[in-house]
Amino acid sequence: MIAIVDYGMGNLKSVQNVLDFLKIPSTITNREDEILNAKGVILPGVGAFPDAMKYIKNKKLDEVIKKVVKANKPILGICLGMQLLFDESDEVEKTKGLGFIKGTIKKLEVDLKIPHMGWNNLKINKNSPLLKGVKEDSYVYFVHSYCAVLKNKDVLNSYCEYSVKVPAIVSSDNIYGIQFHPEKSGDVGMKILKNFGELIK
Repeated sequence: MIAIVDYGMGNLKSVQNVLDFLKIPSTITNREDEILNAKGVILPGVGAFPDAMKYIKNKKLDEVIKKVVKANKPILGICLGMQLLFDESDEVEKTKGLGFIKGTIKKLEVDLKIPHMGWNNLKINKNSPLLKGVKEDSYVYFVHSYCAVLKNKDVLNSYCEYSVKVPAIVSSDNIYGIQFHPEKSGDVGMKILKNFGELIK
């Protein structure tokens, strides 16, 4: 069972729909017991970083998520969920994140259209269990105005080019982050979520 953490942000059901299609059991929850009893955790979400962290802190979900990480269970952050895994964000106001991956979330400084919205191809930097069976230059779907600036390049598994290199997949031990939306990325996205599901078996 995968716990999809409900922290007041959207996009939860669409992630669960793909897991259902893949026959990966999941539940949408913000209950500590259900999150801690799950074999893996997904932190999805769309919205503003400060609002998300405020809810997480108020519900003490940050403490629950830290217990998941300490228990060495796989955890996957998607889009905003990935950004929350980092030290802090400059979105709206400087806000501390969960601090599992070193780096800061900053606004995309590019001459291209913001938000970065649409299909873009993945460049593979370093192997990851999430990328098993995923080919170089596979297309996935992005919607974001902020991206991670990494302190440690070793966590970078994949990126896309959008005038700058945008970290697309990062990982550190049992912690995984995806900037794009796998649930909107067709067969490639489903393959990545299936790969995550295989980590909990």
